[in-house]
Amino acid sequence: MIALINRIVGLPLLILLSALVVIAFISLQVGAMHIQPGRLLTGQLSDLERGVLLNIRLPRTIGAMIVGAMLAVSGAALQGLFRNPLVDAGIIGITTGATFSAVLVIAFSTLFPVVLQKILGYYLLPFFAFSGSVGVCYAIYHFSKRFGKTDISMLILAGIAFNAIFSALTGLVIYFSDDAAIRTFTFWSMGDVGGISWEKLLFMLPVFVLTLRYFHRIQHTLDVLSLGESEAGHLGISLKLTNRNIIIASAMCVGVSVAFCGSIGFVGLVVPHIIRTIFGPAHRFVIPMSVLGGAILLLLADIFARTIVMPSELPIGIITSVIGGPFFMYLLFKHKRRMQ
Repeated sequence: MIALINRIVGLPLLILLSALVVIAFISLQVGAMHIQPGRLLTGQLSDLERGVLLNIRLPRTIGAMIVGAMLAVSGAALQGLFRNPLVDAGIIGITTGATFSAVLVIAFSTLFPVVLQKILGYYLLPFFAFSGSVGVCYAIYHFSKRFGKTDISMLILAGIAFNAIFSALTGLVIYFSDDAAIRTFTFWSMGDVGGISWEKLLFMLPVFVLTLRYFHRIQHTLDVLSLGESEAGHLGISLKLTNRNIIIASAMCVGVSVAFCGSIGFVGLVVPHIIRTIFGPAHRFVIPMSVLGGAILLLLADIFARTIVMPSELPIGIITSVIGGPFFMYLLFKHKRRMQ
């Protein structure tokens, strides 16, 4: 029976992986400069095409896949931790906290201590984005605790409150910023993977590998947590350590994504929910499929953003919000009908 289930689920994984390879190949072709598939396969490219491919398209494609995978798998882990399919880093305020911290760096980086700038250097922005996401995630988690258990209503309300607070603080920072910082934030806040370079990938890849390895290792733990915190504690799960590690790993994914690509919403909500709806709640299916599904979704969104208004580009955050907003409303409507 177990072997049959593995074969049944292994086939969708193979299909998703094949789809990701095909979509990545298409992503390398399309854009303001179209590269013919035959020339791409044979490597018979002009110097200009080779420069566009190696310096722009390839890091952008790899970066979009990594960011999509990190957002989706962190959403799946947070939903497992809080035992609620409506949880998403953007909805409960984690993305907003990371955004506020990143905006502080964008607007006032020259005011930071020179020692701190020298120590962190290029990684000043991702460090602060990660710190902001971790801080908000911890605060929301503790606000949602009631009599030793997670109160989902308090979780959502705390998320709304933190979203409002940090949105206001972000607006205040922008109000006192110069025109250059305002323009940078405006484009950055709508989400964009076009600025991903090989240097940024060198920072993103280790974070992706470490968090993915951790989430793969705790698949069974997330299943146990779905039974409730009391039951998980009786089964030998260290709740304090597990909760802390899941929060840190999720915040790392969100913080790095926000730092390098801006605010990209709803990927962590849409992908895990679709996976759970089709294959059930077992995290040994949800985690790997969310990784592939998130990479596919963001890569498709990037292709669409690049081609719909060529030679210009739409911010990718607009595309994901157009998809995710109605989907979230659908989830709320379905939840409302279930409660009646």
